[in-house]
Amino acid sequence: MSNQRQDGSPKPHHRVARHFFATLAVAVLSCCAGSSPTTATPATAPTSASPQRLHFETVRSILHDSKGNYWFGSWNQGVARYDGTSLTYFTTKDGLSHEQIRSIYEHKNGLVWFEGAVGMTSFDGQKLVAADQLDYTRKDEWSLAEGDLWFKDGAEMGATEQEGAPGAYRYDGATFSYHTYPLPITPGLMTGNAGHATTGFARAKSGRVWFATYNAVFGYDGANFTVFDDARLKLDESTGRMHCRCVFEDSRGNVWIGNNGIGVFLFDGTNVTDFTQKHGLGKAGLHAGRTTPRPGDVVGDGPSLHRVFAIGEDRDGNIWFGTIASGAWRYDGKTVRHFGAADGLTSENIVCIYTDRRGDLWIAGSGVFRWNGTSFDRMF
Repeated sequence: MSNQRQDGSPKPHHRVARHFFATLAVAVLSCCAGSSPTTATPATAPTSASPQRLHFETVRSILHDSKGNYWFGSWNQGVARYDGTSLTYFTTKDGLSHEQIRSIYEHKNGLVWFEGAVGMTSFDGQKLVAADQLDYTRKDEWSLAEGDLWFKDGAEMGATEQEGAPGAYRYDGATFSYHTYPLPITPGLMTGNAGHATTGFARAKSGRVWFATYNAVFGYDGANFTVFDDARLKLDESTGRMHCRCVFEDSRGNVWIGNNGIGVFLFDGTNVTDFTQKHGLGKAGLHAGRTTPRPGDVVGDGPSLHRVFAIGEDRDGNIWFGTIASGAWRYDGKTVRHFGAADGLTSENIVCIYTDRRGDLWIAGSGVFRWNGTSFDRMF
């Protein structure tokens, strides 16, 4: 019997439950990407001297808000806020739209928004309120503005009947306008509505927004779309097709695409490189459509860079990758290094990489960890 679900995520096991997910639907990226106003930092920063433990099996999203609070979204247990002293928990009983929190954002109007597996919920400092200003009249009228926020389509896997086709919501501070992706795209690993279910967002310094879906990645600059799909990446059954879980544009303008099964692809503005295979860190996987190894695939049970769920960048310009079952990896522009338990990173599954308002790098999965420059400290 396989130890994986249909989309390639691990099933829980009674001996390693703390490493695996209680449930799985469509992710993130850069699950932790988001826009937040640049104002105050907290008077009291978290310390690893006596870390508080979150009551979450898996943390998949983080936000450091303008008031200094740290927010942690779970895989299926709601959200928690750390105010510098203690943790406060919020669930659907408090008004969240869903227990699974894929992304957390702060708008310049001061509202903190939680993207659930279904629906969006805001927090104004006192109460949670579900989003209700939804506009479906401009589905093909795409626009982009500084400070706007983007949220996934309304079903757990793809679009709702009212949305009509896979796409994303743009929040301008008052209204959520739904926009459909520029389809059709060549079918990939997943077909139909679910094939273009939104798995993550990334905002570039240029203002361009990237949208990850299972079968394709869309980049929108306010006027034009850039599309990466199987055809663009030259993928087929022999190589394994796209199964995208995250996208990230770094400070140099490079675009990184993370897949669950075929690893990372890098677009430098001109050329696309199979980054995972180039560094000999791939692995054959049935869920990616491949049954035999390729040159450069890892042989045996060693860590690999083929199931990538999160990508981020630290203050020094290093690129970080979070994987399922293989911890985290860092690319310094020349070499790729693996980080695991010996480096303080005791979670094998890393589904969130986030840089806070101070510039500190955070990594999350089964626990929340902060990079201290040489290793990781368990923070929550």
